[in-house]
Amino acid sequence: MSSSAHRHLDNEARALLTRLERVKPFVLYETMVPAANVSPAAQTAMEYSLVVGRRKVRRAVYRFRKWLNGKAGERANPAQAQRRFSLLRLRFNAVLMRFDIFADALSQRSEHTTGIWLSGLDVAAADALKLPSYYTNPPVVCYLDRGFGAAIRRAMTRLPGGAKNPVAVIRIPRERMVGSGIASSLIHEVGHQAAALLDLVESLRPVLRRRHKAEPDSEAWKMWERWISEILADFWSVSRLGAASTMGLMGVLSLPRAFVFRINPADPHPFPWIRVKISCAIGQVLYPHPQWLRLRNLWEAYYPRAGLDDKKREIIEQLEYTMPEFIRLLLNHRPRSLRGASLKKVMAEQHRRPAELMQIYRDWQRLPKLAKQTAPTTAFAVIGQARAFGVMSPEEEGRMVSMLLRHWALASTLRNNDQCRSRCAVSNQPHSLLFN
Repeated sequence: MSSSAHRHLDNEARALLTRLERVKPFVLYETMVPAANVSPAAQTAMEYSLVVGRRKVRRAVYRFRKWLNGKAGERANPAQAQRRFSLLRLRFNAVLMRFDIFADALSQRSEHTTGIWLSGLDVAAADALKLPSYYTNPPVVCYLDRGFGAAIRRAMTRLPGGAKNPVAVIRIPRERMVGSGIASSLIHEVGHQAAALLDLVESLRPVLRRRHKAEPDSEAWKMWERWISEILADFWSVSRLGAASTMGLMGVLSLPRAFVFRINPADPHPFPWIRVKISCAIGQVLYPHPQWLRLRNLWEAYYPRAGLDDKKREIIEQLEYTMPEFIRLLLNHRPRSLRGASLKKVMAEQHRRPAELMQIYRDWQRLPKLAKQTAPTTAFAVIGQARAFGVMSPEEEGRMVSMLLRHWALASTLRNNDQCRSRCAVSNQPHSLLFN
């Protein structure tokens, strides 16, 4: 190899090491009040993921330089050496991309008020994900971004470079802060993580395919199969939040008419008009009450089907005809992960019924401190139900949600500190993590 090519690639490899050293642990430069921090489990998981990535890249750079400066490198031509280096740089960039994913979720923790709200959302997401008898919660981290839709990078999915994501990272639209509507978006994304942990999508798809084979002339069952992932996430949200989920969904999907009735065969999301109808149907089966009919009629008043072309009318009619049977299959599904129990039995909760939620709300009015003692998802459900019945104003809702997010963030921080002190007292030494 020519001396100039050798020197250039060796310098580039050394430059990678220099830049790699600048990828510092988040705890060394993120500035946030303690109450805005992520959970210790999430912090440790993210830091450890970066530690492992940095170590692998550093060792790869050392191996490359050893090869480059050895006899094999001297015999190689510049193109061969450059090919090896380009692969090395891709691994380096994968670590940086992993760093940026976590940094996006952490940098907002320094924003005044927002950081504490995000910490409260972490607590609410963890509460919504709980299903103790069937799996262990992965850590959850929330952050805000522009746009109207929420999203999740699920735990145990592949990160850039092939490593598994150690935490669930949930992106929430900034425009959803602060109101009960944010709960609908948040718990929907949590539902995607829960469905993956229970393997619900893959266990339901064969059931829906069999129905499609039994009714090959109906396009509806093919659509139900295509949409099942998103519908499961909406099911999780309705089961945890009741009417708050459907009302939040209506807020997100209140778009110009052309978008509400746009049917894209390749889209894994149900088109907005039918998606709200599905949410109402699930709510009626889980928590029977006239409110679901009122919400359905309100949605149809906003977006009447009059004026639709024949093709769209036919699709909607097929979907409405098969929807009761689809909801029955969904709620009575008994995946292996639930050990014979149905989704309805596992997820439907007595205190999510409208009457019970309103009783909790009346108890809050009688004794306000009870609100802080209520589990986060139940609290969101109560607030949403009060809004649905018109007994809570938007202004009161905003104040209540803001207060609860701050309380959950503070309570979680103090609880984590107490647990850390207890562990340190038992071990008689502080916990540490080596960053090298």
